[in-house]
Amino acid sequence: MQLTEKHHQYWRRNQILTASLLAIWFVATFVVSWFARELNEIVIIGPVGFYMGAQGALIIYVLIIWFYARRMNQLDREYGVAEGGD
Repeated sequence: MQLTEKHHQYWRRNQILTASLLAIWFVATFVVSWFARELNEIVIIGPVGFYMGAQGALIIYVLIIWFYARRMNQLDREYGVAEGGD
C-alpha cells in the first residue's frame, strides 16, 4: 500500500502531539519529583511539592488523556479517518 502525502501529514501531526504530551508527562512525573524539596518551600494551601506528588500529577495525567482524545478526534475528522457515529 502506497501512503499518500496526506497520510504522512496525519502521522507527523500525531507524532508531534504524542511527543509534546509525553514531555509534559515526563516533567509532571520526574522533574517535579526531583525538585520536591525545593517546591515544599512554596506554601499555598500546603506544601506544593507534596501536593504535586499526591494530587497534582494525577490531575495532569487525566488532562493529558482528555486533551489527546479530543485532539485526535479533531485530527481524525480533519483527515477523514474518523470512526462512524460521531
